[in-house]
Amino acid sequence: MTKKLFFQALTKFVAGLAITMALLFIPAGTCCYWQAWLFIGILFIPMLIVGIVLMKRNPELLRKRLDAKEKENEQKSVVAMSSLLFVAMFVIAGLNHRFDWWILPDWLVIAAAVLFLLGYAMYAEVMRENVWLSRTVEVQDNQQVVDTGLYGIVRHPMYSATLILFLTMPLVLASPCSFVIMLLYVPVVVKRIQNEEKVLKQELRGYQEYTQRVRYRLAPFIW
Repeated sequence: MTKKLFFQALTKFVAGLAITMALLFIPAGTCCYWQAWLFIGILFIPMLIVGIVLMKRNPELLRKRLDAKEKENEQKSVVAMSSLLFVAMFVIAGLNHRFDWWILPDWLVIAAAVLFLLGYAMYAEVMRENVWLSRTVEVQDNQQVVDTGLYGIVRHPMYSATLILFLTMPLVLASPCSFVIMLLYVPVVVKRIQNEEKVLKQELRGYQEYTQRVRYRLAPFIW
């Protein structure tokens, strides 16, 4: 562990928390938005725990997760679109709460929170299984194809977990309008996967054979 990595991780964590709170509570016009507090808790508490574990056990993986600078031009547009969707989703959720447009029932919010945490657990398992996991599309030195565990079921379990997380976020915030916005993330992640697989087939030895063994990318029997 290095001080530089620690402060980099801490800075991004605090900045992410502050931005998320601003995007939710300012449009809502109040801090009395319990669904937003629930969302912040189930997002940032596990994030803090995972960060601490990675800091102690695998600082190199944490360093790669913090490095979000895409090299592929096509991926840069995907990242920009994702960021735009997130901002819109949070702002609309806050406005939905302020003006009481369409509020989901409490039981559905709680169910979505449970599903969100299951998606988070899946995400953590993917990070445990794949030491080469990166936030950017790249092939690293000495990288090998991972084909066991969740990678033996679908080729991109990280994106499967991400979809669960992203599609349950607006439901936790009790905002159906925000859910409609986040549905646009599905074609975004499909585009990202298609570009990523193109790179992996060209640069990662054994990946072409892996795609023949594991047919599905995101969900078994679907795609």
